[in-house]
Amino acid sequence: MRSVSGIRASGNPHLGNYLGAMKPQIELQQEFDELFYFIADLHAITTPIPKDQLHTSSLQIAALYLALGLDPEKAVLFAQNRIPEHAELCWILLTLARMGELERM
Repeated sequence: MRSVSGIRASGNPHLGNYLGAMKPQIELQQEFDELFYFIADLHAITTPIPKDQLHTSSLQIAALYLALGLDPEKAVLFAQNRIPEHAELCWILLTLARMGELERM
C-alpha cells in the first residue's frame, strides 16, 4: 500500500501538528510499503510569509520529522517546490475544473 501526506510550512509546528498528523504518519511506517511525506511550501505561500521564514520553517518541519523517527529507508521526505509536476498538475486541474463543479462536490 502507498501513503502520501503533506504538512504546510507556514508557521511553527505545534502540539496539534504532532498529535493530529506527524505522530500518526510516523506510526504508518510499520503498515505501508511506500510512504511519501512532503513539506507543502507551495501551499504555504497562500499565507503572507517572508521568504527566509518559509525556508527556515521548511527545514524545521524536515528536522522534526526525522527527530520523531521518520526512517529515510522506509519513507521519502521532500519539499513540494522541488517537484515541478505539483505545480504543473495544479495548472492542468485549474483549467479543467470549473468553480461551479467544485462547489457542488
